[in-house]
Amino acid sequence: MSESRIPNRRGFLGAVGAVGALGIVGGVAEPAFAQRTAAPASTPGKPSPLGTFKLMEATVADIHDAYRGGRLTCRQLVEQYLERIAAYDKQGPTLKALITVNPHALDVADDLDRRFRRSGLTGPLHGIPVILKDNFDTFDMPTTGGNTAMRDSQPPADAFAVDKMRKAGTLILAKANLQEFARGGNSLSSLGGQVLNPYDLSRTPGGSSGGTGAAIASNFAVLGTGSDTGQSIRSPASANSLVGVRPTRGLISRHGVIPNSITQDEIGPITRTVEDAARLLDVMVGFDPADPITAFGIGRAPRSYTDQLKANALRGARIGVMTNMFGTEERHQEVNRVMEDVISTMRSRGATIIRFNLTAYDTLQSLVANSTWEAHTAMDAYFAELGPDAPVRTLEQLVATRTATPEPQAALETELAIKDGLNTPEYKDRTLNREKLRLAVSAKMAELGLDAVLYPLQKVLVSPVGIPQPERNGTLSNGTGFPAVCFPGGFSTPTAAAPIGVPVGAELLGREYSEPLLLSLAYAYEKAAGARKPPRATPPLAP
Repeated sequence: MSESRIPNRRGFLGAVGAVGALGIVGGVAEPAFAQRTAAPASTPGKPSPLGTFKLMEATVADIHDAYRGGRLTCRQLVEQYLERIAAYDKQGPTLKALITVNPHALDVADDLDRRFRRSGLTGPLHGIPVILKDNFDTFDMPTTGGNTAMRDSQPPADAFAVDKMRKAGTLILAKANLQEFARGGNSLSSLGGQVLNPYDLSRTPGGSSGGTGAAIASNFAVLGTGSDTGQSIRSPASANSLVGVRPTRGLISRHGVIPNSITQDEIGPITRTVEDAARLLDVMVGFDPADPITAFGIGRAPRSYTDQLKANALRGARIGVMTNMFGTEERHQEVNRVMEDVISTMRSRGATIIRFNLTAYDTLQSLVANSTWEAHTAMDAYFAELGPDAPVRTLEQLVATRTATPEPQAALETELAIKDGLNTPEYKDRTLNREKLRLAVSAKMAELGLDAVLYPLQKVLVSPVGIPQPERNGTLSNGTGFPAVCFPGGFSTPTAAAPIGVPVGAELLGREYSEPLLLSLAYAYEKAAGARKPPRATPPLAP
């Protein structure tokens, strides 16, 4: 089959071609080959049909080793992920994690295999399938925000971070479902429906990046991305036993991502391991003139976040446990139990634990969010770059379609009603409060000599479907611009609906540009505790 190449305006040559072995049905590409049925839960250790390569929980390093050893091709890898998507996303547990599967995925895989045969790995993420939250622009697939009016919105170019991923050799496998336009935390959209949590199908996967979370937890791909205005990378990481990184403001460009906010929005990795999060972060960082805040990140990233990971990083570390981020009622006890286990493990690995209370957080946490006042300006700037043929050209046009589900629709209407939000007294007060919170956190860390602050991302378990998520702790990061890494802490008590329990995420926050330290601390805990487990709802497929 002949292959064509379509350049985007950032210069990436994406291998695309005929639909080939994939067919588009209802906006989602489904494999034309026969679906394989799920193997019984008792057979997860059965040898892979591809010799010694094991798909489940595979990491970047595992896949690259298999490529180099001749045990795997990119096409074979993609075929296996497509079969899992077909078996579990729209049937079986019906996770509804994805909106669009790349119809050219096998063509791109073939091109990557040809390049590998010629010259080996072509980049640090060569042949690694990635799932993008469907608010990241892609030149070769629609970017919908989960909204039916945006179903055919085709950006002219990749988002800056997506372009960097492709140049590093990734294969964009799919676009993930999300809370519509990332307005809310339950991962429900008019285009994709309600995403389910693979650990407990009666619960949400967190949000707003819940489609990415459910997909990566279920081994639909290796790496994923999310966006985080409040806690929308870290909430799905917590709810799906994953690693989620909200970076320092200015480290990664947000250009080409459907926005909520000028100040609060960040994007970052969602992965199964800390090392893979570091690998993706290595690729995503960088200065982008189209997002000038990234100028502050110049010279602040290490040569490699991956090289900074140390299994003994907890030895000698001073970890502050922020007690007013924990609940004290019966409903909080499952999360508290897991967090005490995390604290105990960190202490056993040589960390000094200092418990403290930050009263300024209680005073300021509800007074620092400013996204509502920035959204109108940010959204209109995004729509202006889509070109004259875009189905939606302004926030006003979008709101007028009344296509969004109730919570996002109400949020968009509120945002539209605010005129000249950046010049209002309330916006200026909230911006000042953000600086007050930054100062309070920095001063307390200095006073206690802390390397990082530890707390649960949510005080309670992730909510059942239909119930908004309460008691989240994401404001400590989104209200300061400081980085945070959420990682698997453990699981709640198993139940009939959650046979291995519901995941609980622990979070570490540090000073600006302290990602190397935070990732290394999380890596040391990961190696000590081995807390992550894959969900039983999406077991290995029968060979």
